[in-house]
Amino acid sequence: MKALNAIRVGGKDVLPLIEGGKGISISNGASAGAWAGAGGIGTVSCVNADYFDAQGRRVPQVYHGRTRQERHEELIDYGIKGGLAQVHEAYEQSSGNGWININVLWEMGGAQRVLHGVLERARDLIHGVTCGAGMPYKLGEIAARYGVHYYPIISSGRAFRALWKRAYHKFSELLGGVVYEDPWLAGGHNGLSSSEDPLAPEAPYPRIVELRRTMNEFGLHDTPIIMAGGVWFLRDFEDWIDNPEVGPICFQFGTRPLLTKESPIPEQWKQRLMTLHEGDVQLHRHSPTGFYSSAVRNDFLRELDDRNDRQVAYTAEPVGEHQVPFSPGARKTSVFLTAGDARRVEAWQGQGFTEAMRTPDQTFIFVAPGKQREIQQDQAACMGCLSACRFSNWADHGDFSNGKKADPRSFCIQKTLMDIAHGGDLDENLMFAGHSAYRFARDPFYSNGFVPTVKQLVDRILTGD
Repeated sequence: MKALNAIRVGGKDVLPLIEGGKGISISNGASAGAWAGAGGIGTVSCVNADYFDAQGRRVPQVYHGRTRQERHEELIDYGIKGGLAQVHEAYEQSSGNGWININVLWEMGGAQRVLHGVLERARDLIHGVTCGAGMPYKLGEIAARYGVHYYPIISSGRAFRALWKRAYHKFSELLGGVVYEDPWLAGGHNGLSSSEDPLAPEAPYPRIVELRRTMNEFGLHDTPIIMAGGVWFLRDFEDWIDNPEVGPICFQFGTRPLLTKESPIPEQWKQRLMTLHEGDVQLHRHSPTGFYSSAVRNDFLRELDDRNDRQVAYTAEPVGEHQVPFSPGARKTSVFLTAGDARRVEAWQGQGFTEAMRTPDQTFIFVAPGKQREIQQDQAACMGCLSACRFSNWADHGDFSNGKKADPRSFCIQKTLMDIAHGGDLDENLMFAGHSAYRFARDPFYSNGFVPTVKQLVDRILTGD
């Protein structure tokens, strides 16, 4: 394995090893501070970060507002307080010498306000802002206001070209690096475009080379690319190091830091990671963001698959094969199904999926009464955690609606991620992970249930393993 030397990132020489930001409440001050203290770049997630009272107890994020707008303001307040608490923790954990970035999702509700709120009060402790999940055109402008570097997360050279030409060329001196997040391998939300096949993964090397060529066109020869998604053993990327086609390169680890002493995820989650098999992490498109995302296939995802499969199209009038009247709900207004769909509906109702719920696409899904109540309660409790949510029809601008009917085929992402992060059932919640998570069970480093400290993990990574 080639020696991995420090490189210049955002104006500082650091090991080119970066902790990937993971919200909600997963990449926190303890994990980020330990990673920075080990010589790399730690990342504090400012997505619904936890904060604490005077006695050091976590403050539960309970919403009291009567309207979505009121709860949205509470969400932003929580986000700023939590972000500040975790940044200060990271600074203390790294003894004030570490390199700390913060991470936000551009499509999270109130993202820009949370960024401003944290950077206004802690800019001296923060070296950079990493941002993805959308096209963060204003990221460079916001970073420049506070004199910090910025690191956009993209999945293709084409996406970076669009960001550069529209906005980033104005703030080139603060572009600390460009994160290439592999859309087929990374955990969480992925940047698959409409022209890319989720079932036909492309090798990352040609896409990285394309990104470097694009960056070189703009004079960014010395700006590092940060490879994210599927990074486990550095020896797998040995040919990338000191490679002129790739240029300066860093490596981002998102999944491996989950299984460390400093990682805040519950113990049961850490134990589950050691049991995963290849293929247990899958891409799905149930997210209320509309993006693909990667998560462990568990009962939560199976229920969403089944819910979406129990779906039929209807017409308001008898048209073509839609001739069989169907009268759902209390109002008993008739719509029309095909004969085949009417038989399927009868079978589902016989299995207990008696409740028909309308979708924005002129279809019904069929669920049990308890699931219908849960969906409706979650939609009513929306606090605007996304800039636009297809599950609840929330949008954080205009009249606070995305203009569509709320979609019962999705779920409340804030609810499930907060629950699993704080001890909730691993089978009944969304469990994000990268596609390499099965390697925990195969990597001898984790034999006999060994859980390393962050420092031990970084030292291991530097060996190539």
